[in-house]
Amino acid sequence: MLSYFSVTVTPEQILRAYFLLGASVILVLNGIPALRNRFLDYGARKSVPQSSRRSAMGDSANTFIGWLASIQVPHSWFTSFYVFLFLLLAFWAFEFVSRGYAFFWIVRETAVKAEDENTITGMALERVMLTWTLMSIQGARRLYECLAFTKPSQAKMWVGHWIFGMSFYAAMSIAVWVEGIPALRTATPSTISLALTMSSMRVLLFLPLFIVTSGVQHDCHRYLFSLPKYSLPVHPNFKSLICPHYTAECTIYFSLSVLAAPRGGVFNKTILTALALVLFNLGVTAESTRKFYEKKFGAESIKGRWRMIPLLY
Repeated sequence: MLSYFSVTVTPEQILRAYFLLGASVILVLNGIPALRNRFLDYGARKSVPQSSRRSAMGDSANTFIGWLASIQVPHSWFTSFYVFLFLLLAFWAFEFVSRGYAFFWIVRETAVKAEDENTITGMALERVMLTWTLMSIQGARRLYECLAFTKPSQAKMWVGHWIFGMSFYAAMSIAVWVEGIPALRTATPSTISLALTMSSMRVLLFLPLFIVTSGVQHDCHRYLFSLPKYSLPVHPNFKSLICPHYTAECTIYFSLSVLAAPRGGVFNKTILTALALVLFNLGVTAESTRKFYEKKFGAESIKGRWRMIPLLY
């Protein structure tokens, strides 16, 4: 348990703060057009002319921000997110099995809080194993899609995008099990085997939701790959939504937050805050996509389509 200025902070609280801070930063950047164009938009969505951006701030600030925004990496580096996630999930699995130093340190910080409160809460072991497995499957599928459904491109993204993505998946590699530390601390190979055979009504409802939405997202990505660059999607999945693959992504994280709920809880709060970050991040991108389609194909072409949340957004 970490103490700063007499304030006790646990690993899961640090993760939640990171996810919520990330969502807040995205909202702030999105609220300032000059910063949104520099740091959030990329590719075809980056359409604000240079003259407009200059007029939005002073010369000195514009020079510094322009320099910062000019630090870019190839958009193909997006693939590294899922390589990193997969490697980290494997690393933490090894740490758990070997009772490694990094795992032991997080366990110790969390155990102190549980002892102070004289209570044992958290995810059941079967929930930890299930969530860990599903996140690994999600990472493997997205890695495959990045390798199979990516066209050669000179597109670049701001280096902050890449750093943010790497930090997000580093946090997610811990978030899927951090609320299950009490169960992991006492787990043995036999209890792990038993956990893998257990199920519940929650699993019977939300595991199919995870599987179906993963399939929908895969179909969307495969279809987008088949289109000529910057074409208007007309697939049935896109009939009422501009970005159904974003809808699927949010639903995947929502299902994980329910499946990973601790004993007596409805949601896993750590994964739920990760969902908030994903929701705001993809929501901003969905709005940029809507504006791009409207400008390129006309407002009539996307009439009746929601950005990513049916009936809401």
